[in-house]
Amino acid sequence: MTDLTLTKTRLFEGVWEGVLSSSAQFRIQPQIEVTHLEKPLSGVELIEDGEKDHWVLRVPIPAELLSDGVQSFLIRDADSGETLESFSILAGEALADDIRAEITLLREELDMLKRAFRRHCLETM
Repeated sequence: MTDLTLTKTRLFEGVWEGVLSSSAQFRIQPQIEVTHLEKPLSGVELIEDGEKDHWVLRVPIPAELLSDGVQSFLIRDADSGETLESFSILAGEALADDIRAEITLLREELDMLKRAFRRHCLETM
């Protein structure tokens, strides 16, 4: 089991960023592996911040990996193989269908709640 903790800070301009810290006192840079469909991503940066005693992880998301549907990325400690974090990106037509279905369901539930509230108001008068 690893003593590394990875906390997402932001996703900005196509780069996922996070802070990597450890409960142990170490100066050796951890080995981090980021994969998409079990293939490692290139361009991953791990930058030491000595003042704050952590590392900043930067994962550029290649445009060629983005397509309709859900794309998932795993961030692992390469030494232990333990997954530290994961993130997914949803895009395209499949997402639009899901959102429309969810909105329709929410509207139906809201209508049901409005009817129940009105019935309750009439009964308590």
